[in-house]
Amino acid sequence: MLPPIPIPIPIDINAIKDKFSYQLRPWQRSFQFWVRAIDIYTGYKVFQVRVNFVKDVQKQEAMWERQHELAADKIFALCSDLGGFFLKIAQIIGKPDLAPAAWVKRLVTLCDRAPPTPFDVMKLVLENELGQDIDDVFERFDVEPLGSASIAQVHRARLKGDTGDVAVKVQHPGIQDLMMTDIHNLQAFALYMQKTDIKFDLYSVTKEMEKQIGYEFDFIREADAMQRIRKFLYENNKKTPVLVPRVIRDMVTRRVLVMEYIDGVPIMNLGDEIAKRGINPRGKVAAAAKQKILQSLTLAYGQMILKSGFFHADPHPGNILICKGSEVALLDYGQVKDLPEQLRLGYANLVLSIANGDPLRAAESYRELGIETVSSCENELQELFKLAQTMFDTKLPPGVVMLQPFSEESSIKKVAVQSFPEELFSVLRTVHLLRGLSVGLGINYSCAEQWRPFAEEALSQAGRLKAKNVKPRDR
Repeated sequence: MLPPIPIPIPIDINAIKDKFSYQLRPWQRSFQFWVRAIDIYTGYKVFQVRVNFVKDVQKQEAMWERQHELAADKIFALCSDLGGFFLKIAQIIGKPDLAPAAWVKRLVTLCDRAPPTPFDVMKLVLENELGQDIDDVFERFDVEPLGSASIAQVHRARLKGDTGDVAVKVQHPGIQDLMMTDIHNLQAFALYMQKTDIKFDLYSVTKEMEKQIGYEFDFIREADAMQRIRKFLYENNKKTPVLVPRVIRDMVTRRVLVMEYIDGVPIMNLGDEIAKRGINPRGKVAAAAKQKILQSLTLAYGQMILKSGFFHADPHPGNILICKGSEVALLDYGQVKDLPEQLRLGYANLVLSIANGDPLRAAESYRELGIETVSSCENELQELFKLAQTMFDTKLPPGVVMLQPFSEESSIKKVAVQSFPEELFSVLRTVHLLRGLSVGLGINYSCAEQWRPFAEEALSQAGRLKAKNVKPRDR
């Protein structure tokens, strides 16, 4: 009797290719990043040599503008093509005070432009996380997302038996590994930059970014943060300065977050909305509305940072909605920060030094905060104060229109920041995002002056300020 002929096991070539491609993705991203980053960096270094041979100042400025435009196109392509973490980088550097105008013009359009994951893929994630079929949970579920960001996308839906809508945040599958790869590449680049050109502790900044973004993949943590901030703001004000979505507590997992849907217009579309309502965008009504919006955000952040120490640390335009009556809604609590008491009080001291124009107190605050600097200029105290204003106030010092780390006249060049506490980066980033909003709304104001009462109250409660000097708190 002949032995049975073995039946060949079918080989799924496509599955093997997909698995191989998936394993190669981090290497491919790293290669793309380094090729592009080196190209942009060397382009500037070569240009710096070339522009020195031109003596005419106007010609130099025109050459710099052209160089910035060329670099802006390359940075835009890098952030747009790679997406993910690089969309967050675009949000950070694409602001008038941080980058050349050509960069800002290109990068501002990248805010929350991550490509959406197909609905059938997100449906699997949703059903696996909730342990139920989507039709058993929701009466209606919009297939097209309201928006897609670097980590997740949000869909509008309605739970069975409810009359109001909810927002359903679902994490993109496989995104965590890719973003961690991106961050590690950026850390290596930052380490090189701080040793060669930019005299600032960039590596500590990127380490804090790694820690904060790592938290964003846990939606249970985000839900807890949202509830804590909502409770704090609603209890500390007769009327909360910003609206915070209510969490649907029994519908939260590590990768799915269901919350109250808040109807509003993204702050980036505020100008179009004003024009649509027939309001003169340069008139008194529009100016008053913009002032109210900025006051609401500034009040909320002053209370969170200086009174609580626990704050929403990602106020970029994609996370801000304008509702009826110029009410402001603050979304996305993936990035929050809980400042240690010493840093909270140290920052309160720095806020007072800026608000009161006190360079000596600013220098003392630096030491208290653990910011280590080395000066290479004669008027060290004034440059330290100028650096404090540039980093930690929404109103730039006189004569400064943006940070210029490569300029010999820049405070960052004159005062090298050798050590910068990682945990303070979230405050720094928040102030700079608020500054970007103020520039966008056409309002020049000092958050340090607005936050003076909260800083005084914090220091007074810690026994570091006489009670009679404390001004009444604004509500």
